[in-house]
Amino acid sequence: MGVTALVLLLIARFWLLFDSVVMLSVEFDAEILLLGVAIGLGITGASAIAYEVWPSYRNSANTYLKLVLEPLNWADLIWMGLLPGLSEELLFRGVMLPAIGLNMYGVVFSSLCFGVLHLSGLQQWSYVVWATMIGLVLAVSAVWSGNLLVPILAHTTTNLIASLFWKAKYTTP
Repeated sequence: MGVTALVLLLIARFWLLFDSVVMLSVEFDAEILLLGVAIGLGITGASAIAYEVWPSYRNSANTYLKLVLEPLNWADLIWMGLLPGLSEELLFRGVMLPAIGLNMYGVVFSSLCFGVLHLSGLQQWSYVVWATMIGLVLAVSAVWSGNLLVPILAHTTTNLIASLFWKAKYTTP
């Protein structure tokens, strides 16, 4: 997990060497905090519904989360929230989205790339579809707010809550 986060951060830095990108602002205030956490809670709720009503997504999510979360202890789940939330958002919404354009094309392309990042096998196609949809939400939140902290907070909130619930449900004491 840490290596993946580092690789994504290096890709973002490498990209910036060859392309001048005007990045979104990163300004913290209470409204941004509430917006990011609210979007993260909305994504988490939508994911819980999809998990219950979409068997293919449930199977894909369990396969992916087992691969990622099973080796982690409870304290590691904090990193599971923070590292992907920061590194993936810095790459996809911080560098890729502004480089392509803060428009429909940038939103769609960066979201598709985000979805493909979550491909752990061809049988897990529904998880890629879901991650692409979440990428759309995160990209739109970045463009709409003009603040990279919104998708970072949303992504971190979603990962942290989902990790905690999955670990609690599937880990035997």
